[in-house]
Amino acid sequence: MPIRILVADDHAIVRQGLKQIISTTPDMSVDDEAGSHREVLSKVSQKNYDVVVLDLSMPGGSGLDTLKQIRALRPRMPVLVLSFHPEEQYAVRVLKAGGSGYLAKESAPDELVRAIRKVVSGGRYVSSSLAEKLALDLEEDREKPIHETLSDREYQVMCLIAAGKPVGEIAREMSLSAKTVSTYRARVLSKLKMQNNSQLTHYAMKHDLVD
Repeated sequence: MPIRILVADDHAIVRQGLKQIISTTPDMSVDDEAGSHREVLSKVSQKNYDVVVLDLSMPGGSGLDTLKQIRALRPRMPVLVLSFHPEEQYAVRVLKAGGSGYLAKESAPDELVRAIRKVVSGGRYVSSSLAEKLALDLEEDREKPIHETLSDREYQVMCLIAAGKPVGEIAREMSLSAKTVSTYRARVLSKLKMQNNSQLTHYAMKHDLVD
């Protein structure tokens, strides 16, 4: 029986590209597609796939929240996150949220099939550079950057602000109210001991947290 895959991405052309990559492999099959967070959760609740290939940035919510909800619905279903975001930004958080692997979209043509096999077999898929970072994270005496103390939503708000997006646009992208986004922004500034967006953006750029 082929590996049954749910491909979730809000761009139809990306879904088509992923399907073409997977179609070259006889023992894999794209059973379903989803274009939003709500659609992903609806399909996962109705059907048990062998793996979900999940885009981190889709309309209707936070990719990390969706990942956690998939894990709650199907604890044993592996989720491979595929994203335009560099792995420095989100990969560690994805793994901590229960993701089985993280793959940059630019690497998909060469690595997608290998990554799917890895996570379906029960393993974790990460790049060699990320594996090295995770090894460093295990060192007890390593002083962690302060942004690692932020919650997932605080971290996402910080990255979007640093990318130059206004509060209203962030609110729409994360399906939150502008007031809630402003609250998260205030928490981020407080935790990072900063006064304004300019300082926050400088910090994010220094730590390679923005594209």
